[in-house]
Amino acid sequence: MRIPTIGRKNNQRRRQQGFSLIELLIVVAIILIIAAIAVPNLLRARISANEAAAASGVRTVTTAAMSYSSTYGNGYPPDMATMGGAGVANCNQAILLDPLMTNPPNQEEGFIYGYTAVGAPVTAPAGCAAPGASGYLVTATPASPGVTGVRSFCSYQPGVIHFDNNGATAASQAACEALPPLQ
Repeated sequence: MRIPTIGRKNNQRRRQQGFSLIELLIVVAIILIIAAIAVPNLLRARISANEAAAASGVRTVTTAAMSYSSTYGNGYPPDMATMGGAGVANCNQAILLDPLMTNPPNQEEGFIYGYTAVGAPVTAPAGCAAPGASGYLVTATPASPGVTGVRSFCSYQPGVIHFDNNGATAASQAACEALPPLQ
């Protein structure tokens, strides 16, 4: 009579050695539900972080343009590359910005930065290869709209940063001014 008892213990041991298919499917389903909840929140957080970095980048370019103007007496920089460079700082390579912003494709943190000299050119001081301008427009547009960012940003001489909820690039200072300011 003891033999059947031993057989039952062996069967119980065999069942306890692994997981059943249903148990594995339940665990996979729970993991998928958690991922479905977490992934959209992660993407929204990433977009928010990229947009914050873009607004900060626009502020940095605005500060660099103002610094260039007051330092070199050549108006605002003629282009974005003039605010970059390496070696000794001068009006042709001011070394005010990170090379990721000043070298094509002018992209950083999922945003593409643009800089346009606006207005009449100023008289360039001796040693400056190109005359500066009396104004400028700086923009930051998502490289992949909806993925790296949703809003675009712009600024010009007053230094106020404006944003567009549609992610469109401001084509002029007037278009930038018409957008709501970033608070």
